[in-house]
Amino acid sequence: MFESRKWLADIILIGIAFVWGTTFVMVQEAISTLLPFSFLTIRFGLAALFLCLFFRLSMRQKGPLSAEARRQNRIGGFVLGLFLFLGYAFQTFSLLYTTSGKSGFLTGVSVALVPVLSFLILGIRVRFVSVLGVLLAVSGLYLLAFADFSVINRGDVLAFFCAIFFGLQIVFTAKFSGTRSVFHLVTIQMVTVTILSLCSAILFEPWHLMLKPDTYLNPAVASALLVTSLFATALAFIGQTHVQKFTTPNRVALIFSMEPVFAALADYWWQGVALGGRALAGAFLILCGMILAEVHFPTLSIFRKKVKEKSGQ
Repeated sequence: MFESRKWLADIILIGIAFVWGTTFVMVQEAISTLLPFSFLTIRFGLAALFLCLFFRLSMRQKGPLSAEARRQNRIGGFVLGLFLFLGYAFQTFSLLYTTSGKSGFLTGVSVALVPVLSFLILGIRVRFVSVLGVLLAVSGLYLLAFADFSVINRGDVLAFFCAIFFGLQIVFTAKFSGTRSVFHLVTIQMVTVTILSLCSAILFEPWHLMLKPDTYLNPAVASALLVTSLFATALAFIGQTHVQKFTTPNRVALIFSMEPVFAALADYWWQGVALGGRALAGAFLILCGMILAEVHFPTLSIFRKKVKEKSGQ
């Protein structure tokens, strides 16, 4: 039963990575009109509104949560929302000082940080094949990003902090998902990102553009907000939070490393951006890393067992 749920979790997570990757082009077009923090405010605000309505309806059927449960959900949702917002914020500011390729690669390095964070925070030990899978995925991300690290600048440092916060969001989702109400937890997470994004928009952007109706009459902005708020935000984070009850944070990070692969394929399909040999090799390595992490080698476990038996003699 658990194995079937584990495979279902993998399928759902691949679907989330697919949605995030394929909507990347839409988001790029939209933020040329509606600036990043303003876009995040509306995107997560719409997602929060949708989830609030759904949460209210579900509570009518199940009954209200206890005061302690509500408090725990609020704390967990705030922590997740803070990490998620900081990931987006550092990613946004990194692009002011570095290239999109370097920022994209360093953001993807979260796949390598998650096993370390999982061990430090959750005490989850990493299997050797999982380490190999992570190394393959990071190598693939490097090839896919086509990044030049001969010079390190402040944007690269900001992008690395972005990877840390995205990694923390995955690890703490695993920590909270088994003991919290999924819908309440994700709703508070969405509200937190909305409020922090609005504050950032007021501080760093001409936020009054959010109030102009003409902004939302732009088909690129309207379609991007509709698709990302519903599918890439509300449903995606509900899916992630729910399935992390049945899989490990390391597995989640590896599957999410497929996001830039789907983004590259979307660029090729919709914008005709050619995929060179380096990009294809990078995508292949990421896929191999994801598959390798699921491979079990009985010979290795037998070998370790024999070593233990000999050492015990």
